Amino acid sequence: MLRLRSIVIATTMALAACSQQPNDAAKSPAPAASAAPASSAAPVATAMTSNPFFAASTLPYQAPPFDKIHDADYQPAIEEGMKQQLAEIEKIADNPDAPTFENTYVAMEKSGAMLNRVLAVFGGVTGANTDDALQKVQENVAPELAAHQDAIYLNSKLFQRVEAVYNQRDTLKLDPESARLVEVVYKGFVHAGAKLSDADKAKLKDLNKEESTLSTSFTNKLLAATKDAAVVVDDKAKLAGLSDAEIAAAEQAAKDRKLDGKYVLTLQNTTQQPELQDLGDRDTRKALFEASWNRAEKGDANDTRKIIERLAQIRAEQAKLIGFPNYAAWKLDDQMAKTPETAMSFMDKLAPAAVARATKEAADIQAQIDKDQAALKQPSFKLEPWDWSYYAEQVRKAKYDLDESQIKPYFELDNVLQNGVFYAANQLYGLTFKERHDIPVYQPDVRVFEVFDKDGKSIALFYCDYFKRDNKNGGAWMDNFVGQSKLLGTKPVIYNVANFSKPAAGQPALLSFDDVVTMFHEFGHGLHGIFADEQYPTLSGTATARDFVEFPSQFNEHWATDPKVFANYAKNYKTNEPMPQALVDKMKKAGKFNSGYAMTELTAAALLDMNWHMLGADAPLQDADQFETAALKKDKIDLSYVPPRYRSSYFQHIWGNGYAAGYYAYLWTQMLADDAFIGFKDHGGLTRENGDRFRAMILSRGNTVELAKLYKDWRGQDPSIEPMLENRGLKDAPAK
Repeated sequence: MLRLRSIVIATTMALAACSQQPNDAAKSPAPAASAAPASSAAPVATAMTSNPFFAASTLPYQAPPFDKIHDADYQPAIEEGMKQQLAEIEKIADNPDAPTFENTYVAMEKSGAMLNRVLAVFGGVTGANTDDALQKVQENVAPELAAHQDAIYLNSKLFQRVEAVYNQRDTLKLDPESARLVEVVYKGFVHAGAKLSDADKAKLKDLNKEESTLSTSFTNKLLAATKDAAVVVDDKAKLAGLSDAEIAAAEQAAKDRKLDGKYVLTLQNTTQQPELQDLGDRDTRKALFEASWNRAEKGDANDTRKIIERLAQIRAEQAKLIGFPNYAAWKLDDQMAKTPETAMSFMDKLAPAAVARATKEAADIQAQIDKDQAALKQPSFKLEPWDWSYYAEQVRKAKYDLDESQIKPYFELDNVLQNGVFYAANQLYGLTFKERHDIPVYQPDVRVFEVFDKDGKSIALFYCDYFKRDNKNGGAWMDNFVGQSKLLGTKPVIYNVANFSKPAAGQPALLSFDDVVTMFHEFGHGLHGIFADEQYPTLSGTATARDFVEFPSQFNEHWATDPKVFANYAKNYKTNEPMPQALVDKMKKAGKFNSGYAMTELTAAALLDMNWHMLGADAPLQDADQFETAALKKDKIDLSYVPPRYRSSYFQHIWGNGYAAGYYAYLWTQMLADDAFIGFKDHGGLTRENGDRFRAMILSRGNTVELAKLYKDWRGQDPSIEPMLENRGLKDAPAK
């Protein structure tokens, strides 16, 4: 997933992903140093010059000095960074010289160095290793950062200079990247309200401040709600069906919470939970599903519904001030889709086919339930959402003679990383990786690798943090600790985060194949950042439209099933023997199994997002649950046994991670990724020639070219939806 940090002129977009998974503690050497634990006793910087963010890090690639950073350093560094940048911006705005590209646009690109440094690290740590102190800092600085951003984008003198250069752009003889920067920055100012009257700017500032505060509150409440909703099981028999390793992990999770003698099933961020596939006890399944579904709707301090109802209203009011009919229209104006109507039309082509296939799958599952209950001489029951994964697995076993327990021993995490993810990058792009144990990290499970190009030149650092923790946000994502820019002389420091279940001590971290795909997905984002080769930070790497940025990551997923790559990593963790061909064939045969469910839950979430953000400013304050029910029914995607991938009340992507009116991007970029893979296959598949061309024309270009043109120039044609329908198992279902 792509995580979108708050942007402050030169702060590039960040990345988050669409899954979760683990790192093998048994095989991961302990890092040489790690950040000191959060504590009120942590040393407080007495002078700003002693703050670890005051100057660029002296570590390789300016990597964060986590061994020197304490919770108490963040807020003063953020505030000082804002102060410094505002002084730099005022100097640009007050420059008596005529506006030029250099003294306006380039000067802005150079501004905010300290602020960008601290926000990059703060965003990473608060997402993956937060605590009460950091959450308090988040709540304190969120409105300040919103006001800071407004102080830049709504600065009339600054915008006059920005606009003056923009109006002269055709006569300035700028190189293509500089011309693109002028266009992107100017539109960014206009979208942010630079052309509003002073009165409307004041209104917008108030709304922006409130939105930022509520979004931060949502994130923190959801983290607490997810932790609190973990299911505590007293009787080991209630966990029948889980593997010994999974039960040991649940026992350890209970011990970590001082619940000795019990078992704890923690929640991931999605509606469905991994354990539902194996739990034989229906009551336990129901309890786990309902804990997930209702996590943020308990009417307690962590209930998020009032927050999201107001957020939707605020966003509609913001859009109206800027001059758009709704928030979705405002936010899609600079995306590939351009309008919410285009995005909705695209999803309308998918929803009927997805629902039709899911309905067929449900009939097969219901038949399996009836059969199993008859064998037990028990009355049958109606398929419910907590039954789907369990009985779908039974259907898969019956149809394809395949179950997850057969597969997992061949997907040990470190082997997948080294001989799958890294191997594919080597075959396509010539990259090699060397683990570093001398770079400090923010948590002991984190690993660091130095990345070397095909000529042996060091080009980046890559961090990976794969295990689930109570103080980590749900899901999986990529981002930068340091962004790439030739202008600033910085190279990429990239990280991937996931939420795989951590095994008990001494046990291997065995993954589902979905987890494997997540690793490839997130590393696809990583490659987009590693190969960044831009002059300006605003255009660098993953700083693209949301409905393009998921394209490199979803494209990289395809290499997980490439025969050459798969054979290199799918090996038994005990014997190192490759997966038997018969089992490989079963996996291929079952490749599109359950695709109706997967596409329906994803499309339902995307439609739900769009419905929330197509509300007009004149719409009344909504009731979250009633709105969700009505929206799903209106779009004819309200299958009782296929709930949305995210319920409104825990939809972190759209209320806290910058994907508001943008969740459709996962579907849109599936179309790009599947179409692109056909292009690769047509030219020989996994070859260095194909990889080098993709790197040169897509992965290294950031946002330096209009993105539809960037894709067409590489592919030779506009993307087609047909490969997506075929690859996602929807070709044989009726499309609208």
